[in-house]
This record gives sequence, C-alpha cells and structure tokens, in this order.
Amino acid sequence: MRDTIFISHATPADNEFSIWIASRLEILGYKTWIDKEGLLGGERFWATIQKAIDCSAKVLFVYSKNITTQDGILKQGIEDEIEYAKSIAGQYGLKDFIIPLHIDDSLYNLAIGLPNINHIPFDNNWADGLKQLIKKLEKDSVPKNFDSKKSSFSEWYENEYVSNCSIISTNELFYTSWWSVYNMPERFYMYQFSNAKQAKAIRDLNREIPISLLSNVLSSFDENLNYLVERDGETIEVQPEQTYSFSLNDILSGFDSEKFPQHRDAENHFKRLLYCTISNLFRYKGLWKYEMSNKRLAYFLPKYDNHRRIVYTYPFSTRKKSKSILGKFEDIGTWHYAISIQTILFPFVGFSIKSHILFTSDGFKIIDDDKKLHSYRRRKGKRFFNEQWRDLQLAFLQQLKDKDGDIKIKVSLDDQILKMKEWPETFWSEVGYIDPDYKMDIDKIEDYYEEPLEDTTDD
Repeated sequence: MRDTIFISHATPADNEFSIWIASRLEILGYKTWIDKEGLLGGERFWATIQKAIDCSAKVLFVYSKNITTQDGILKQGIEDEIEYAKSIAGQYGLKDFIIPLHIDDSLYNLAIGLPNINHIPFDNNWADGLKQLIKKLEKDSVPKNFDSKKSSFSEWYENEYVSNCSIISTNELFYTSWWSVYNMPERFYMYQFSNAKQAKAIRDLNREIPISLLSNVLSSFDENLNYLVERDGETIEVQPEQTYSFSLNDILSGFDSEKFPQHRDAENHFKRLLYCTISNLFRYKGLWKYEMSNKRLAYFLPKYDNHRRIVYTYPFSTRKKSKSILGKFEDIGTWHYAISIQTILFPFVGFSIKSHILFTSDGFKIIDDDKKLHSYRRRKGKRFFNEQWRDLQLAFLQQLKDKDGDIKIKVSLDDQILKMKEWPETFWSEVGYIDPDYKMDIDKIEDYYEEPLEDTTDD
C-alpha cells in the first residue's frame, strides 16, 4: 500500500526546510520518510531508500540551488532518488508522482525532466506553499496515517534529532508574553454624545490624555474632560448626553443591564481605552507603528542618531545585560525588533505581546516588499531561539522607562497615571530545557499569516 510521502532533498543544506515540511505533514496526519542517516551525516543506505520510494504515494523533491554541485551537475544522491522515482512512476502509471517544492530563486532547469512538472512555490512563504501542497495531496487522495503508531520520522525526530533539546532538572525563571498593569485610576468613564462628530471634537480637544473614540462614545480615565469647543471665534460647550462610570471590578465581575451600555459594551470600551493608552505611551517614547498585512499594528524604535544599547539587570538577579533592539542588516538596511499588543483581562489585566522583526531601508521607512521582508525575516531569525527573543522583549520594555525607572503615562487632566510593570509576568519552574543548536525555529518569526484580530485601534 502506498501510504508514505518520501522527501528527497540535499543534505545538509536543505535539512531545515525538509524537517519543517515533514513535521507539518506529520501533524496533519500524513506518514513521511526522510533519509535520517543523511540528516545526521551518516552513511546512506540505498536499499532502504529504494524500499521507501517503492511504498510511497508521492515523492516531494526539495528543489533549490543546493541540489547541484559547483559545476552545475545534479548531485549523485539526488539524481539516484529522482531517477528511481521516475522509473517507479512509469512502471505503475503513477500520475504526478514527483512533486518539486521550489524553495528559492533557482532556475527551473537544474534537473533534467523536471522543468515541465508543475513546481509548488515555497520561495515566497512556506505557509503559502504548504497550503498549496495540502490541496494537491487531498486532490490526489494521498492517505493519512490515523492509527496510533508513530511513523519512523516521528520516532527519530523525538528520540534522535531533538535529543540535545532535552528537559533538564533546574530551578529556572520563565518569562511570559503577558505584560500587566501595575496600577491605574479606580474608575473609567464612558461619554455618549448625540453624534460622532461631537465625540470626535471633544476627543481632539483633549489630545494630551489617552481617549478612545468609538462611534459617538468616548472612553477615558478622566472624570472632567474639557468640553469648551472654539468655533468661528465663539466658545461652545458640548456636553455628553449620558455619562457612565465603571470600576475595574464591574469589568472583571460583570453586571446586569438591559440597555446600553451592557457588560460586553463596557468591557470592549475599557479594553479599547487600555490599548489607546499604551499606544500613546509608545508614541511619546518615539516609537513608530507599522500596519502588517493582518491589520495588526507593530511598534518599533527607529534608528535615531542617539540610539544606544539598552543595559538592564535581570529580575531576581545581579546579572546585567546589554542588548540592542535594532541594528545593521547585511547591506540592505536596518533590522528592528517590534511588538504588537492585544489587550487582555485574564489571567492579568494588561497586554499579550507578540514579537516581530521589521526591516527599514533608512532606519525609518519599512521596506515595501512583502516577499523581501519575509526572506529577510528568515535570514535574520534563523538563529533566534527563546533566549534571544526573551532578551529582545525585555530590552524593548526597559527602554520605555522614564528617568525615575517607571513605565507610566498621564491619563487624566489632573495628572492621574497608569503604570505598567517593568517586566512581563514570570514564574519559577523546577524543570528547564536546552535550546537546540539547529536552525529549526523558522516558524517562530512567521507573522504575515495570523488570524485577523478584533479592531482595537483608535479611529
């Protein structure tokens, strides 16, 4: 029975992609086969490879510049596998038995007989290529392996390849991506005006404090906004039709109401206000924003002339760290660590942080080419494991501190403040793990294909 997907690739150059695609197919229920001895630098056993191809439903050919020698000749191991796969396809009349996965900008004539076969493009984005490959496998009714037995790839991957990433016994501090509010005013207010134009006019009049605008309703931590609008040399007072006040306990515990604002309304306006508050903080600290393809905003520090490395001391420690959240990237421009945020109420009141890498041509302007940005992320992020992402996130938050060492912002005209914790939430664990030495974290820096989030930005 042909129930296996054989993956032919150049080792070690294309190991990273090959293991990535195999692991994704395994997660989706397909049984895969990779030359594991070749991956680990051992001897290739041709009889084993032939047997694997004999029972394969498809042969995925990882197509890149690495399949040829410096003289442009197809590497012997690759040629042997492809030629044998061709013979099997011809013998049994297997249509589209070989599927090239084109992972870089190499020419289509590197291998004889393959230019006329449809290549699935992975060179722009691996996620897009995987979607197209899955459609092809489903169309051709490639069977999935739903029994309880693990495939040879799964067992090898867990027991051999990731053995250096093993769990160890240690007392270790772990950092989350939850960034909590330390303190804030006891109440927030919703002001309902007769129309959206009035609400916008009052919002613009009180620009020095964070205010959320949604239709004809403003949300603020300030109980006494300025309502005196100058128009045609005349001062007009524009009062809201209704004013509502809520405590944090009202938001977290809930309340009953049959008319506006119901609990869900108040919760949404409160979350929106928190988002606007931190957006204002970012702006005051000189951060720029960039709208990604999923409409989420990512905030980054431009390359100002006075930019310096950020020095900080880890919590519960005397160990110091010096970290830069931007730097030169090849001859292309500047890389920038960036974050996007989503307001959360549980398990903490604050924000969930997601990390990104952005690239600018001059330290300010984001490179306007999604394909290039994706390629740059892969190249820059290849060696980024948990420690690097952690330190970038910590450095980003530390550069938000004021001269008093606080991360805070004024939220009312009478100088009330909202203060954030200086560190993300942490917890101690009795176990830890060793980061791998392999370039296996490419999916950690994919950010163009997230599900769209609810709109939390201010109008």
